[in-house]
Amino acid sequence: MRGLLLTGSLAVAIGMLSATASAPSFGADAPRGQSAVICMNPYSGTSWQIKIDYDRSTVDSNPAQINDATISWHGSTDGWNYTLDRKSGDLTIVLASATGGNFLYDHCKLEN
Repeated sequence: MRGLLLTGSLAVAIGMLSATASAPSFGADAPRGQSAVICMNPYSGTSWQIKIDYDRSTVDSNPAQINDATISWHGSTDGWNYTLDRKSGDLTIVLASATGGNFLYDHCKLEN
């Protein structure tokens, strides 16, 4: 019984360490709250707004992975995959399909 207790405690400790290691690391001045960002297709000139919620880790209510370098999310309505480079503002959109898919390259104006 003692061996099971030790193993259980060890498993909990490893699980906590893993969760801490995989959590995004933000600097002291990491964005908080919500931000509305304007993105634009440089070829057509079409623009639209995305809403980033840093506290809830969402973009337009879609779950997002936010770290110091990028914000990535999967659009629930269109099924596309988005990656926003937080330094340059470059937005890469991947449209998967049975014929190989497409990549779109747009740009977003970030505040920071």
